[in-house]
Amino acid sequence: MAKPEIVARARHRDDVGPAESAERREVALTLRVNAREHPLRLDPRTTLLDCLRETLALTGTKKGCDHGQCGACTVHVNGKRVNSCLTLAVMHEGDEITTIEGVGQPGALHPVQAAFVEHDAYQCGYCTSGQIMSAVALLEEPCGPNDADVRECMSGNICRCGAYPNIVAAIQQARGKP
Repeated sequence: MAKPEIVARARHRDDVGPAESAERREVALTLRVNAREHPLRLDPRTTLLDCLRETLALTGTKKGCDHGQCGACTVHVNGKRVNSCLTLAVMHEGDEITTIEGVGQPGALHPVQAAFVEHDAYQCGYCTSGQIMSAVALLEEPCGPNDADVRECMSGNICRCGAYPNIVAAIQQARGKP
């Protein structure tokens, strides 16, 4: 005869009962994304990635692995690259967040975007926004002059198509390196 399983759960003062609405658990915040203020009410567990894609409809930032291993979700927070799947949206009130939609526009591409086009560094395109966001950040970071240095600085971004030689060539062009 099997023993009955006993399940105990401690009740915390911030636990909400089933009759309480999800709205009560939301927090108000304002995110500044691509130089525009967005007043929001979010579940505090919402990742920055999900907020950008699902709430703000900025779908250029891609959901790849959801574990911070592929770099498809790379955005800039205060000029630094961040895996948006690993950070909560509520942590970024007051920060300047830039997505691929804020980097360049058709007819006015960022030099990294133009180099990606010229070197065919986008292949299927899924990782491209994260690759470009990392490459734009790399322009402001210490990185040695060689291709191997660029590969190391871009090691947090995976391209399943294997366009790495084209990506490195594009980045080197944007850096002004031969």
